[in-house]
Amino acid sequence: MSEIINNREHRQKVLKEIIKELHNGKTVDDVKSQFAELIKGVSTTEITEMEGALIAEGMPVEEIQRLCDVHAAVFKGSIEEIHRPQKPEEIPGHPVHTFIKENKAIQELIENIQTDIAAYKADASKKNLKKISNNFEMLWEIDKHYLRKENLLFPYLEKYGITAPPKVMWGVDDEIRGEIKEVVNGFKSSINNDKEQLIKKAEDALNRVSEMIYKEENILFPMSLDTLTEDEWVRIQKESKEFGYTLYKPKDKWKPVKVDVEGKILDQGEEPSNNGYIEFDAGFLTPEEINAILNTVPFDMTFVDKDGAVKYFTMGKDKIFARPKSVIGRQVSNCHPPASVHVVEKIVEDFMSGKKDHEDFWIRMGPRYAFIRYYAVRNAKGEYLGTLEVTQDIAPIQDITGEKRLATD
Repeated sequence: MSEIINNREHRQKVLKEIIKELHNGKTVDDVKSQFAELIKGVSTTEITEMEGALIAEGMPVEEIQRLCDVHAAVFKGSIEEIHRPQKPEEIPGHPVHTFIKENKAIQELIENIQTDIAAYKADASKKNLKKISNNFEMLWEIDKHYLRKENLLFPYLEKYGITAPPKVMWGVDDEIRGEIKEVVNGFKSSINNDKEQLIKKAEDALNRVSEMIYKEENILFPMSLDTLTEDEWVRIQKESKEFGYTLYKPKDKWKPVKVDVEGKILDQGEEPSNNGYIEFDAGFLTPEEINAILNTVPFDMTFVDKDGAVKYFTMGKDKIFARPKSVIGRQVSNCHPPASVHVVEKIVEDFMSGKKDHEDFWIRMGPRYAFIRYYAVRNAKGEYLGTLEVTQDIAPIQDITGEKRLATD
């Protein structure tokens, strides 16, 4: 967040300089390239907000108006169009834009099926029945649309305390799925003489899908746009492809209005700053959160990199093996008693060769029972990155009996 604020403050400063240069006699062409560079990745809404802030600081409106010609020169459009904020649902790639595009495609398919049903009622031929059957199988693709809505959008709404609409809508989604599935299976069944009843079920299912489209576009999506942050929409967009799309696939990648500093850093392959977020396979955390989480887990962890150097260890309150920070950077072979060095070296050798992926040991240490586990850490390509040692006192776990279902007072 601090990077976003700093970037905005920087742009505000540059905007002042451009206005000052215009005031001092520079032409539109003189400052056009400077202005174009300033507003890269920035919405016209934010530019308007910056201008408003400058006026609030006491800058005369006439000075701000000098920028209008620069706006027009850069955007090659009318000032009214430049200052008209674009709605998220109108921007290709935005999750809501994708949902709406899918709904349009679904509605078109519904109309085609309704046409096919009318044709079948006029001529109950196998050919006309087959058209309805094939299109209903296409309609089953709606499952992907519902899965994204339920697994990506609903969790964020629930985070903000909006629980009833998602819960009700999810239930209706499941009913619609069931109705579509019943119709699809009905068409596939060779022992189905009651075609009129099947057509009636098909029409009912189509009506319910259309009703859901209305509810999404008039209730769910507006409510979601008013509630979720741009960062949350970015995450929904990134995770959407895991579930797939329905009758429409977005071609564009949506970029938020505000500068996504963390995303930009990651895209450039640079290391995030300590004030930013680090992206994981399933989420974003700050360095402070990561450090606190790792020091909270009820076991000790030590990571040795692929070159055999101790690179990290947790600092939990109840460590099983004491480790001074001075071991960071040391070769792991120098951090163990000579009698056990060969064991450690053999484990690492087996991990590097791919012969093994883990090894376990357990040792009695007075009242403690240390369970020591070694894991080969590999990247997505299977390349060896290092070894993770995880040590836990399992004596309390072994003492567990019966069940505990209530929190302790």
